[in-house]
Amino acid sequence: MRPAVECGWESAHGMAPGRPARLGPVTALPAAVLWDMDGTLVDTEPYWMAAETELVHSFGGTWTHDDALTLVGGELSWSAGQLQRRGVDLSIDEIVPALTARVQQQLAEIGVPWRPGAQELLRELREASVRTALVTMSYRRMAEQIASYIPFEPFDAIIAGDEVVNGKPHPEAYLTAAARLGVDAARCVAIEDSLTGLAAAVASGAMTIGVPHLVPLPESDEHTLWPTLAGRTVDDIRALASGRFRDAAR
Repeated sequence: MRPAVECGWESAHGMAPGRPARLGPVTALPAAVLWDMDGTLVDTEPYWMAAETELVHSFGGTWTHDDALTLVGGELSWSAGQLQRRGVDLSIDEIVPALTARVQQQLAEIGVPWRPGAQELLRELREASVRTALVTMSYRRMAEQIASYIPFEPFDAIIAGDEVVNGKPHPEAYLTAAARLGVDAARCVAIEDSLTGLAAAVASGAMTIGVPHLVPLPESDEHTLWPTLAGRTVDDIRALASGRFRDAAR
């Protein structure tokens, strides 16, 4: 696993390394905002569910909506293993590309179903010069396809499922994203919709926002729950980060 970069608030903003890190002002924005993709930025989970169902049925098996919910947010190789248990007589290295290709086909034919408020908040963050990364268990080719549909430069980095050793709920993807951006994960905000994604983001040390979609998320002191991103602005992100910085300064 790639370790997170050891840096404080100053070095995360380009100040001289090696100086004692000081907390920024309590009204400061985070060093970066790290976005989950499926279910958070885009509502592609139904596309994945359709692809899974088609594949299992093609081998004579059964796959229900409840079955599909157990895979939400999970690492693709693990998900492929669950499909094998339902009769899919293919290797994991065959299942994952087949599912990805089917979802990409749906994106091209049906369109990209954006989650409410997600693209608007992302645009505001970019206009405020906040660094952003996409942190997804989908493969890079699909992540780049989604990013290409956004009518502005959305991300400084993409960390995809085929680029990490340990998938969510392991924090590797989030720690790698922070390292790629040259910031401390603890100075970042992460936005997630699934239990596994939430666990990964919290374990990385990031300030984590859970936005429930298909799967309920629990209340916890370890993360913040927003029912939707619709109507949320850069000021809401600033307020969340300011609270963390204020608590750390006490």
